[in-house]
Amino acid sequence: MYILTFDIEEWFHILDNESTRTEEQWSCYERRLDQNMELIFELLGRNKQKATFFCLGWVAREYPHIIRRIHEHGYEIATHSYSHQLACDQNRKEFSDDVRRSIGSIEEITGEKVKAYRAPGFSFKEKNKWAFEVLAENGIEIDCSVAPSSNSHGGFPSFRHVKPVWVEMNGMRLKEFPLNFYRMAGRNITFSGGSYFRFLPYGMIYRMMQRSDYVIAYFHPKDLDKDQPVIEGLSAIRKFKYYYGLSWTLKKLERLITDFEFTDLRTAVERYDWRHCAVQKLSTQ
Repeated sequence: MYILTFDIEEWFHILDNESTRTEEQWSCYERRLDQNMELIFELLGRNKQKATFFCLGWVAREYPHIIRRIHEHGYEIATHSYSHQLACDQNRKEFSDDVRRSIGSIEEITGEKVKAYRAPGFSFKEKNKWAFEVLAENGIEIDCSVAPSSNSHGGFPSFRHVKPVWVEMNGMRLKEFPLNFYRMAGRNITFSGGSYFRFLPYGMIYRMMQRSDYVIAYFHPKDLDKDQPVIEGLSAIRKFKYYYGLSWTLKKLERLITDFEFTDLRTAVERYDWRHCAVQKLSTQ
């Protein structure tokens, strides 16, 4: 089961960085989302490919025409939060307000229920696992926020499952599609999106895909923007992480969706046998 998703945000939505934290700061940067979305629409249309779009509520406010176009094309729309902040840095009320605001912003445009959520930076951790309850309280049925190993922004190593699973907590139940990884040289490589996808040779990614029966690929409009400006003040390591390989990501992604059969999240939910899948039980302790 291979699932294709996009996180719809601007090029300057860089997490854990002092100059790109607030909406006031975002107003200082040029807008590039329209042109980058065209690349995605053309790519998917050319290959007759389904995908799920996790959209910021901020994008719904600033670019309502983009949300309408995604909806008119028949693609599934989910939420990626409202203000693109790490969920593990928010308290319960802040997180709940953000989720509710993001859902309302999108549903006001599409007129359809938002069923799925992904936290910026896959930022669900042991310390904020109450976030699953908050999602259920706000009508979310499917989550894609768990990285079941350590990563730079989140990481939930105690989450035992690396395939779709039920999450149960205090009487609520939620479908979880965790981030996949490939075990190599003692490390968990999340090869299906982000910097690893740009760093690794395509032949290596191809072999990892062949050996994986579950992959949830995730990309951003900025991943396809080889001409985007460089954010000032980033360390050399972070510059390398965010900008290396941009010139060939679009061709690499097209090759991926040509070589493998992808679908969107809602189709994967329909096809999956939830009656016999595992259950991850969480407690508030």
